[in-house]
Amino acid sequence: MERIWAPWRTVYIGKHKEEGCIFCEKLRSTEDEANYVLLRGQETFVLLNLYPYTNGHLLIAPNRHVGELTELTEGELLELGKMTQQVVSLLRAAFNPDGFNIGVNLGRIAGAGVPGHFHIHVVPRWAGDTNFMPVLGDVRVISEALDTTYRKLKEALAGEKA
Repeated sequence: MERIWAPWRTVYIGKHKEEGCIFCEKLRSTEDEANYVLLRGQETFVLLNLYPYTNGHLLIAPNRHVGELTELTEGELLELGKMTQQVVSLLRAAFNPDGFNIGVNLGRIAGAGVPGHFHIHVVPRWAGDTNFMPVLGDVRVISEALDTTYRKLKEALAGEKA
């Protein structure tokens, strides 16, 4: 069997054993750049996924620690929808993807990595962005550093406000 070394994965694996909520921790911090927080709204916020499927994979979450779709307030639902629209426009401006996967995993069995804090995934997609690595090697190849992706998105966001 071939092995591909990815020591950064131990951080991800270890997170499941730690107490606390990664979304709440990032929300409480004022270090948005260090935490890859792109936007803060009244009821929600947007950040880069530290373990993305593709470049620009974003997460949108309510500020309140709530795990179920049915527990979201009307205001949270409305702002989650508006933030989703805004980040789709932002990703189009920054990366010009050919499409998007937008979705929610409710519960660990459904694939939720953080089942206690509701969040929406927005994954930009490009023609030909899949390859043999996930199938044969159970490995995703991300072609750009998170710092670079964050910078590009912040620049596109500044361009939207101008």
